[in-house]
Amino acid sequence: MAEQRIRLLIADDHPIVRDGLRGMFAGDPGFEVLGEAADGAQAVALAQALHPHVILMDLRMPGMDGVAAIKELARLGSPARVLVLTTYDTDRDVMPAIEAGATGYLLKDTGRDELVRAVRTAARGEAVLSPSVATRLLGQVRTPAADPLSARELEILRLIADGATNREAAARLFISEATVKSHVLHIYTKLGVNDRAAAVATAFRRGLLTLEND
Repeated sequence: MAEQRIRLLIADDHPIVRDGLRGMFAGDPGFEVLGEAADGAQAVALAQALHPHVILMDLRMPGMDGVAAIKELARLGSPARVLVLTTYDTDRDVMPAIEAGATGYLLKDTGRDELVRAVRTAARGEAVLSPSVATRLLGQVRTPAADPLSARELEILRLIADGATNREAAARLFISEATVKSHVLHIYTKLGVNDRAAAVATAFRRGLLTLEND
């Protein structure tokens, strides 16, 4: 790849971001910017038509988002390497993107030189991760999976999310308040939190609770 210009596709729903990235790479003789996409579906279509080596892919875009686009590219057998470039580095963003097949994951505060090196690295098929993302993934590997919440614990967690006190939850479930307190402590332990608000926030982040549960 060293002697060949790296063919690049930019996918981001913000025109100013696309313009900035195009300007950055268009001035480098080692790259050829083939096109720009404003959403995941357009990125997939352009990848099929233009055959880029690397796709710079935002995650949160209207319509088909970045993760869905990565999955679709994999389904279609696209050889393009996808380098995620986003603002977000939470578990709910990082893990699905990596699992979908992204070659790399960088944040938008990445410097120009680092981004250029990352695109070259991705073009060779090597993984590229920002330091914060690498640390997060390492933590996922090192931390054993938490015990899942039981059906009863999930019931209590839903009631907590609705604002119920331990006494109100006990009345709703026809169990003692002491039993509810015991379940709440188990929930805290399993979620690695210390209070009700953190338990609810963590449950939503992990997908244990959804708005449909209300």
